[in-house]
Order: sequence, then C-alpha cells, then structure tokens
Amino acid sequence: MATAKGKLLQEFNEAFIRGDKEIVLNSVTDDIKWNMVGEDEIRGKDEFEKAFQEMPREGKTELTVKTIITHGITAAVEGTIHTTNDLEEKKGYAFCETYRFNKFKDGRIKEITTYIIEVKS
Repeated sequence: MATAKGKLLQEFNEAFIRGDKEIVLNSVTDDIKWNMVGEDEIRGKDEFEKAFQEMPREGKTELTVKTIITHGITAAVEGTIHTTNDLEEKKGYAFCETYRFNKFKDGRIKEITTYIIEVKS
C-alpha cells in the first residue's frame, strides 16, 4: 500500500507531465528549490511556475513511475518518460528525482533534485 507521500508524488509527477498547473503549484512551497542537474537552479514559486509553463508539451507523453521511496521528510522517484511529437518522432528518458518536504505530515515539496538522461527507446 502506498504512503500518503507516495500518492502525492505519483499525482505530482502525473500532473507535471499533463501540464496541470493547479496540482503542481499546490504541491510545492513558496520557497521551492529545483535543481535540474546540469542546469541552473530554480528558486521560488514564481521561477518554478515560469519553468513549468515553458516545458515543451507537444505530441504525446507517457510517464512510467517504477519506484517511489519515502522516508521521513525525504523521498525519491524513479521512472521513464516516452514522448512522441507531432511528426511521430519518439524519444525516451530515464529519470530519478529526490524530494525534501517542508514537514513530516501533510508536507509540501520544498526541494527537488532531478537527474534525467535520454535513452534509446
């Protein structure tokens, strides 16, 4: 059975892929920090919202969450993303994200570190 944090992270990742701004922004704190390894760190909800809005969302995207691990105020999610654009070009990505919540019970996401690489589909 999934934990409350596990359910929140599953829903957060699905909403992120769908472009559901309301769920995504309600899941993070105002002082969110998002470090996409190899990119600039995003700080604060305004920057986070801007980065979220700028994510490409053309074609079809499939998310598969393989593993969710939660412990205290920390968590990790591992999975894959497969995209197919309007020209039927396919790309695959493997990702792992670590999360830190602002509090143990009913917390919101305070920090995200994302590791993502393109893989052969």
